[in-house]
Amino acid sequence: MSSSADTVESAVMPALLDPAQLKSAGSLSRREPFPFLVAEHVLPDQARTALREDFPRYRGAGYFPYSDADCGPVMRELVAELTSPAFADAVGVALGIERLSSYPTLVTTCRSLNKRHGTIHTDSKSKVASVLLYLNESWPEAGAGCLRLLGSIDDIDDLVVPEIKPVYGNLVAFKRTENSFHGHLPFEGERRVIQVAWLTSETEKARKTRRGRASRLLKWLLGKLDRRHGSDRDRNAFHR
Repeated sequence: MSSSADTVESAVMPALLDPAQLKSAGSLSRREPFPFLVAEHVLPDQARTALREDFPRYRGAGYFPYSDADCGPVMRELVAELTSPAFADAVGVALGIERLSSYPTLVTTCRSLNKRHGTIHTDSKSKVASVLLYLNESWPEAGAGCLRLLGSIDDIDDLVVPEIKPVYGNLVAFKRTENSFHGHLPFEGERRVIQVAWLTSETEKARKTRRGRASRLLKWLLGKLDRRHGSDRDRNAFHR
């Protein structure tokens, strides 16, 4: 599709996200043990096919910096809405963060994971808050690959809410704190997700973007080694 056609399509495309959906009856918001929000069905069903086709086709596993050039028009529109000031401030209200829109945003996307991914962690101190928006049509079972918000760093079964399946339209947001523990049981295969992180500075955004691009190249070159690394990790594995 030409760029001019993309422009026309974007111009007539209805909004994919309504910030008010974060306060819908199906959402769950808590401040303890750390501020978080879980919402379901935040995306329209009619966008499923387009978002599946527009999602970037990475060869490596893990999260990589978002690029407009890698995506189709509907995916680009969704990212634009996820990074809008209105959406950021709606997330900030849910998490108790004033003017979240004033922080730089870093968008990463993940198409697939290896078993080494998902160890328990809190995110780096350069993150103020994060949103995970899942785009998988279905999920085979509970457990492997389902996000867990946790009460401790060394127990994957210490859930503070039921685990969240990474299915289309499920969204999780949380404030980064010293105890914002999260992770999932080992999983290998396709697991599509968009992550938006609000960072402490533009310097941190540039650093993380450079590192993410280098990681994408390295994983493309060393794909088989990357799959073997950590494939037998303990279910309670964690990193600070």
